[in-house]
Amino acid sequence: MSTPTTLTTPSIAELLDLSGKTAIVTGGSMGIGAGIVERLHEAGAAVVIADLDLETGLALAEQLNASRSGSALAVQTDVGRRADTDTMVSAAVERFGGLDILVNNAGIYPFAPFLEMDAELFERVLRVNLFGVFTAMQAAAKQMIAQGRGGKIINVSSIDALHPSMVGLAHYDASKHGVWGLTKNVALELAEYGIAVNALAPGAIATPGASGGAVDPDVLRETEQRIPMHRMGLPDDMGRVALFLASGLSSYLTGSQIVADGGMLLR
Repeated sequence: MSTPTTLTTPSIAELLDLSGKTAIVTGGSMGIGAGIVERLHEAGAAVVIADLDLETGLALAEQLNASRSGSALAVQTDVGRRADTDTMVSAAVERFGGLDILVNNAGIYPFAPFLEMDAELFERVLRVNLFGVFTAMQAAAKQMIAQGRGGKIINVSSIDALHPSMVGLAHYDASKHGVWGLTKNVALELAEYGIAVNALAPGAIATPGASGGAVDPDVLRETEQRIPMHRMGLPDDMGRVALFLASGLSSYLTGSQIVADGGMLLR
């Protein structure tokens, strides 16, 4: 894309206004994904909640549609299947007329000691956490390029893309390092089309997965003690950062990763 010849200074309200834009959020029915969906929707975007858990996604879509009719759609999506990521993009275009924002948030983190980890588990984590990001980005980018108006892609990585948070996550850490590398390389390739590609690296976030037994309570307490801000992050904390990356406030960012961890990596 050519460099703009006239620079304008939009107001804060204009920079944060996502009216007329369509966003897809994978893993968007709960936790971090729901926090992101809610903030993008509040800013005016139409949202596609792409999640394997269709029932919870439909409930969130119903809630959002009650506040703004016809503004949210839930689509059952297994990001580990390429056909599903293609379908979610097609659904966004069919329902809302295009695609402007993609947030790759879906991910899994089944704990397993490295020496006990089997190949099938390792492959499953990489298929969801890394291959799913690849296929979703590719489908979205092709649509954005065809539209000719640029776009925003946000990949939810993790502080584990930079430093391991605990043992038992070798497969997860490998996938998240891959997401960060993929983000940077694709940002190089898509910049000429006006598509910004950035990453959001959450730290320890209080989500249903973490508090519902997926993580040992003693580990959670120990983790919280390591955070300089003395609290776990909330899904809305991530929603706010995602809104920044999806909005005009991040107009000169691509190939960057924002760490939102309450200072945890400072320890």
